[in-house]
Order: sequence, then C-alpha cells, then structure tokens
Amino acid sequence: MTAINSPRDKYNAVWIIFFTLGLGTLLPWNFFMTATMYFTSRLRDPALDADAVDNTHNGTFVKVDTRSVLESKFNNMMTLCAMVPLLLFTCLNSFIHQRIPQKLRISGSLSVILVVFLITALLVKVDMAPVPFFTVTMIKIVCINSFGAILQGSLFGLAGLLPASYTTPIMSGQGFAGSFAATSMICAIASGSSLKDSAFGYFITACVVILLAITSYIALPKMEFFKYYADPSSLKPSSDEENKMDLLNKDAAVTEIPGEKTVVSVTEEEPTHTVSVFAIFKKIWVMALSVCFVFTITIGIFPAVTVEVKPSAAEGGTWEKYFIPVFCFLLFNLMDWAGRSLTAKCTWPGKDSKFLPVLVMLRVVFVPLFVLCNVQPRNNLPVVFAHDAWYIIFMIIFSFSNGYLASLCMCFGPKKVAQHEAETAGAIMAFFLSLGLALGAALSFGFRAMI
Repeated sequence: MTAINSPRDKYNAVWIIFFTLGLGTLLPWNFFMTATMYFTSRLRDPALDADAVDNTHNGTFVKVDTRSVLESKFNNMMTLCAMVPLLLFTCLNSFIHQRIPQKLRISGSLSVILVVFLITALLVKVDMAPVPFFTVTMIKIVCINSFGAILQGSLFGLAGLLPASYTTPIMSGQGFAGSFAATSMICAIASGSSLKDSAFGYFITACVVILLAITSYIALPKMEFFKYYADPSSLKPSSDEENKMDLLNKDAAVTEIPGEKTVVSVTEEEPTHTVSVFAIFKKIWVMALSVCFVFTITIGIFPAVTVEVKPSAAEGGTWEKYFIPVFCFLLFNLMDWAGRSLTAKCTWPGKDSKFLPVLVMLRVVFVPLFVLCNVQPRNNLPVVFAHDAWYIIFMIIFSFSNGYLASLCMCFGPKKVAQHEAETAGAIMAFFLSLGLALGAALSFGFRAMI
C-alpha cells in the first residue's frame, strides 16, 4: 500500500478509540483525587471533633484545625504516592517497551486498574480503622499509578506511529477524564445520598469506563487506518512538509544525472535502524524539559494547595458545599480539556519556536498567586487575594495554559525525530511528563508548608 491510496480514518473511529484510551489513562487517578471528601471522612478522629466544641478564648472565637494527622496530610501523601511510582514505571517503560509486547503492556495495565477499582468499590462497604484504611488507600494509589505509567507511556509511543494529530485525542481524553470525574462527584453530592453510597456508585462508574477502554483497545487492531500506519513496511504520508521530507530522505534513494531529471526510487522494505535513546533525547530535549516544567508547577499547586482554598462567603451554605468541587476540580479539568483540545486546531507557537519554552517558564507566577489566596489553615503568609473571583480567574488561566502548553509539547516531541524513532521519542516524552508530576508532588509539601 502506498501513500497515494492510504486508507482514511472512517467515522474518526481510530481518533475516538485513542480519545477513549486517553480517558482510561487518567480517569483512575482523577477519580481518586476528586474523592478526597470520601477518603478524608474515613480518616477523621472523633476525639479531635469533641475537643473542638469549646473553641473560644476570652470570649473570642478561635478557629481550630480539628483534622487528624492522617487527614491533614492525605492530599500531599496521595500526590506523592501517585507521582513517584508514575515516574519510576514510566522510566522503566522507556527501556522495556521494546522487550514486552505492546498488547500485554496496554491490556494488562487496564485489567489491573479495573481490578483495583473493583476492590476500592467493595471496600466502601467495609468498616476499617483510619490507619489501615490510609495504608490500603496509599497502596492502591501506588498500584494504579504504576500500571497507569506503563499504560500512558505505551499509548504515547503507539500514537507516535500515527500522524501528529493523533496525539491530540489522547491529551484531550486525559483532560476529559478530570471533567468526567469532577462531574460525577458533583452529581453524587447533589443526589443527597450518604457519602458511602455516593462513593460506591462513583467507583462503579469508573469501572464501567475502564471496561469501555479495554473494549476500544481490542477493536483498534481491526481498523484499516491503524493497521496501515502500524505496518513498518508501508510508506506513510506525514502531517506536514518537514516530515514528508524526512520520509523521502529515509526511504528514497536519490540519483542525479547531469542533464536529466532526478530519479527517485523507493525501497521495497524498511531498513533496519538502531535506535539510540540518548541521540533521540538530544533532538527533543527542549520539548521534554518544557512538558516536565509544565507539570511540575501544576502538580506542585493542584490539588495540594488549591483544594485548601476556602470561599469568602459565610460558612455552611450551598456555595461552600460546591465551591471546591466546582471551582477547583471541575473548572480546572474543563479548562485543561479546552486547552488540550485547542491544539487540534491551533499549534502556535511552532515546534521550533523559542517562544514556547518562554511561555512554559512564565507559569511559575501561579505559585505565589495561589499561595496568597484564602488557603486555610495558614500560619506564615497573609491573604492577599481573599475574594473568590481572584481564585476563579487564576484557576481558568492556570488550567487552560496547562492543557494547551503540555499538549503542544507532547505533539511536537515525536515529530522532531525520524519516523522509526517516533515510538521511543513518545516514551521519552511520557517519562519527562511523569518526572514533572513527581517533582511537583515533592514541591507540593514545600508550597503548602510556606503558607
């Protein structure tokens, strides 16, 4: 099959499959992250609540932090237990992806994640003491993100074989995962059911979506469009002129005869290539470090700092009840998804632009902006941006820039190398994405402590 008669993606079926797989990649983590109300409720110490009944001093109301140690450190520990395994196993995937079949890596990871969520749903109905519950929850988070790392790295490597536009549905699906999880949580709160009943339905919903992702992956190899690009012997059309020239340089032998037209002969078989991870990294290091920095800033603040912001309105009302679910989790994920999806239509600045890493570095300004919002409890810094509107504005720009810039970097990385190096480049980009997540998780402790 030649580039001239290459098949089309009928009904955008392959695009939809990659979107679903992207959804399945980050959905588990987002469901755990947005279920913090459920998890922390099971870590509460009744004795501390009793001590907080008399919280006046000389007739003045004193705000007391009634959270247990496990409850107060849950968000930071959850982020750390998620991001460190994600980094380690993404690094591992960079080396094992050529030794372990792709089918086993993707379908196996999805299956393990499904089992962990089924266990999580069942444990909702089981009474456990705070310490064992905290320990089991952290083990599940480690397990989900370990296999999620292998899944994510394998998926980006797989997308590297297809045109550049097919990295976008993965990023878009990952962005939608957070919106889906946040919406599910808001519906659970609005249902008026008990927290445990809501959590049970919440985790069962996640199981259904993961099953859908497994089914989608099983259907992928049957698509003519995917089979064409996955076939190493076929000459594939590229999405831009530079990649077309790369393919001609790689697959064609050019002979120039004085006084005659240039003769181009295309080889029948794909030559054997030696792939050097270090050589590929030298070509994509700007994109790799950029995506790393994007997620370092994002995870350093979200959710460890942003989830602790309290609304300026009176306590106990509907606004407070929905403030964090709507304006922290849902707003972040909707705008992040919008940013990721925009790269399907707009890819400014370009892959060789020096302005892209500058925009990435400018995101460091969000650290002081969120730290100076109404984060409670606080001991060191004053509240500068007390009004809820400031927090909402910061969150919109923060989340949109995260999705857009990260998606641009992930799209550009595999397209800065030759076709046969694309899968390895995708795995390297996934590693640096995870490195950013792990660095952000570590920094989140410092960001929260400075407040």
